[in-house]
Amino acid sequence: MTLALIIVGVVLALGVIAFLVQSRRRRRHVVPLAPPPRAAMPEILVEEPEARPALEDADEPGLATRLGSSRGVFDRVRALGAGELSDEQLDVVEEVLLRSDVGVATTQALLDSLRTNGAPDGVAATVRAALRRELGDADRSLRDSADEGRVPVWLFVGVNGVGKTTTIGKLAQREIGLGKRVILAAGDTFRAAAADQLSLWAERTGADIVRAAEGADPGSVIHDALGRAAARSSDLVLADTAGRRVTSTNLLDELAKIRRVADREPGQVVETLLVLDATTGQNALSQAQEFLAAANVTGIVLTKLDGTARGGIVVAIQRELGIPVKLVGVGEGADDLIPFDPDAFVDALVEA
Repeated sequence: MTLALIIVGVVLALGVIAFLVQSRRRRRHVVPLAPPPRAAMPEILVEEPEARPALEDADEPGLATRLGSSRGVFDRVRALGAGELSDEQLDVVEEVLLRSDVGVATTQALLDSLRTNGAPDGVAATVRAALRRELGDADRSLRDSADEGRVPVWLFVGVNGVGKTTTIGKLAQREIGLGKRVILAAGDTFRAAAADQLSLWAERTGADIVRAAEGADPGSVIHDALGRAAARSSDLVLADTAGRRVTSTNLLDELAKIRRVADREPGQVVETLLVLDATTGQNALSQAQEFLAAANVTGIVLTKLDGTARGGIVVAIQRELGIPVKLVGVGEGADDLIPFDPDAFVDALVEA
């Protein structure tokens, strides 16, 4: 009996083993199911995307945009119509002109004309024509040639903070870009920061520079710069001067002395540029009057016109001083110091 049970057990065990082996073989040879077919892809998913505009191709802001604050003052004038003007409309014109810093004399002359003749072409057109006449047709070019054997000098004058040193640096970049050999004379020896700032411009533009220790005689700096310019056959000397306080007679006398030094051989002063901050309005006109006799100013550089300035100060300077505005600053960039164009300027202020 026992033997029979053992035999049965062995048979059953062999059967189980055979079943398991066969099952493993079947699992190894299972054929995987094929994946469901995918939908056909379209030949073109999207249209060809447009190229992104390059930032460098973006248009530079126009003069009207740069003169936004000044232009905004004339908004009320642009809103007036044509024909005869009421007293209320004349009051608007007067307020706008005075706020724009064109000056009392120009404002009064224009009001008298409007009372007598009206504005047949519109108030804005009448104001534009009057401002353009006030600016005249003076020569606004910068002279860059001197007598035979002498080096042309541009002398820069103005009080501290008007942007004088920055103006020199920007002009150095422009002139070097035209292929000229330029020397900077750091004649503002009363302020070490001025010479340091000019040195940075020299490094940036590739200009040569002559400077001295703080407190040195500014005339000697100009003299040394002229000597180097003559020895190296330089084309132009840009000479900085200390920011003068117009209430100080001694400092203005010293400025006159510096100009005499700059005008001696081998140098020749061909431009004396007075740098004014347009944001100071009528105060800029007062400063200019103080400088005229001491420096023999030949042209005005009006800076910061893109800020809170009132552009009419250009008209006041021309009328009161008879000295042309030659350059205007309309931004922070090195290329934002531009020649003054009366037509473009007045259009930017007044035209719609």
